[in-house]
Amino acid sequence: MNEKNGKFLIKGGSKLRGEIDVLGSKNATTPILAATLLTDKECIIDNIPLIEDVFRLIEILKHLGAEVDFVSERKIRVRAKNIDPEKLSEAKVGKLRSSVLLIGPILARFGKVKLQKPGGCFIGNRPLDAHLEAFVDMGAKIIQDGNYFNIELENKPQKEVVLREFSVTATENILMFAALLPQKTVIKIAAVEPHVQDLIDFLKGMGVKIKLLDNHTIEVSGSKSLKGAKHRIIPDQIEAGTFLVLGGLVGSDVLVKNCRVDHLDLVLKKLKEFNVDLKIEPSKNKLSNIRVRANYPFKASKIQTMPYPGVPTDLQSVFGVLATQAQGTSMIHDPLFEGRFKYLEELSKMGGSIVICDPHRALITGHTPLYGTNLSSYDLRAGASLIIAGLIASGETVINDTYQIDRGYEKIEERLQRLGADISRI
Repeated sequence: MNEKNGKFLIKGGSKLRGEIDVLGSKNATTPILAATLLTDKECIIDNIPLIEDVFRLIEILKHLGAEVDFVSERKIRVRAKNIDPEKLSEAKVGKLRSSVLLIGPILARFGKVKLQKPGGCFIGNRPLDAHLEAFVDMGAKIIQDGNYFNIELENKPQKEVVLREFSVTATENILMFAALLPQKTVIKIAAVEPHVQDLIDFLKGMGVKIKLLDNHTIEVSGSKSLKGAKHRIIPDQIEAGTFLVLGGLVGSDVLVKNCRVDHLDLVLKKLKEFNVDLKIEPSKNKLSNIRVRANYPFKASKIQTMPYPGVPTDLQSVFGVLATQAQGTSMIHDPLFEGRFKYLEELSKMGGSIVICDPHRALITGHTPLYGTNLSSYDLRAGASLIIAGLIASGETVINDTYQIDRGYEKIEERLQRLGADISRI
């Protein structure tokens, strides 16, 4: 595990060339790991990313009593036969936002759960209201005790739940809860991001009948007993988008491998609007390689994050870096999180021309040269965007708190070094 106070040292100006693989999706791996708690049978999960958030969740599963073993480098075996849900209150969940995903499977299997308020990125107010309200609708009673939530099934679950917003994790939580109910449950205002669909595929493998209906509605026909399943995690669409922006800004010839183009439709469209040079190579087993090169001058555009199939909020920050190098004024609009513009303050330190209009909108005017300086990574995705900024900046850039980046990007400095980036961990 990496120390929280680690740093990256970046010397900008290098042109990148070569190949970089998109690894398994962080946002798919964490709910699927949580879903292994729904059965006492063996589950095999392949293509997991070796990142901090995954390691922490595995630690929590082991603490609960699950048997977790690595079959190979990226394949694990999980058997949650002898689980003690009481131990969740003792587990180290305070720094892991994904720990909220444990509510659904544990509540479904044991009828009660006690969970510490989860942690995660500093991207604004991220209340659990959507989760808790949905569980109340599904028959739960919730009592807050200091920093803990005591959740217990009290009434017969409703057959329909309407989420208050397009919350990915709330959707995943209710999906897992409904999977062990011997009834049909309809989830409305459901998120349908690729990682949600990957969880659905895993649950189907366990024996759950699930239909994706129109208008963000999911129908779940659960069962009292689920079987084990084998599953391969999808490629990470956020990592793919990050590398495509990176290659577009500083790539002389970068091949981003193992992309799911069908998960990137609007992202690719927006990159082309910015005048990024992209070429999609023939696909195999739904996977494509995308060749990307720097193509000056870039053109200003507008980025508005939206639920899938829109531009993900997790890619907003890398588009913000791209906007600093585009001719004209770009607007970034992120309706979901009010604290996701902290990275723009860091870009301003580097010379970016940025006006933060309100917690959800910012104007970025380019083209402006960036200069290396000392930066802070307030969240996972901001950290990745600052790495890109450091690579296009003049001079040296130091990014503090590498742990935030390590939560979602596996050995990022080593992978970028192979492309020719001058980046090191100090």
